[in-house]
Amino acid sequence: MTWKQRHSIRLKGYDYSQSGVYFVTICAHNRQCLFGAVEDGDMYLNGAGEMVQAVWNEILRYYAGVETGAFVIMPNHVHAIVVLSGCCGCDRPAQGVDGQPQGVDGQPQGVDGQPQGVDGQPQGVAPTGSGMASLSLGDVVHRFKTMTTRCYADGVTKNGWARFEGRLWQRNYWEHIVRTEQELTRIGEYIRNNPSNWQSDTLHNSP
Repeated sequence: MTWKQRHSIRLKGYDYSQSGVYFVTICAHNRQCLFGAVEDGDMYLNGAGEMVQAVWNEILRYYAGVETGAFVIMPNHVHAIVVLSGCCGCDRPAQGVDGQPQGVDGQPQGVDGQPQGVDGQPQGVAPTGSGMASLSLGDVVHRFKTMTTRCYADGVTKNGWARFEGRLWQRNYWEHIVRTEQELTRIGEYIRNNPSNWQSDTLHNSP
């Protein structure tokens, strides 16, 4: 699967808060390798990578109607299968033209800088089961970027992690609506095999 085949096919008029399965790719800003290294086909997370994994797990705990399938953290990006149950989506993402990452008036979703609570947990949100609203796909990515950015900035100060340039994540992200079981299986295998294919990956230190 080439990078061009992985880009967003965001559909005009499609409700991204409804029940569905999505293949999502989120890249570090300027493709900086911040989360660990691949050695002999295996991904080894550093402290920042372990933080990213922990935040991803927290999204499942704190938000209703969100599940994940295959997930991998690479040195400069993450791939994930996101499953939305379709229950009462919170904020619906802007719907753009096919092939465009996302945006309202050209502005991408998932921009860092939204408020959050103590210890990187989302502000004003209780754990699953307490009646809070579920999220749209754009909300999931937004929360993930916001929480990881705050935690990473703390890690730079407290743990000496490498500084990121301007922002931790690219402003946009790529998504693909998964429509069949066969496609889900194929994408899941691609995600799981990503570390072993790192040397030929178009995101390998690609600006």
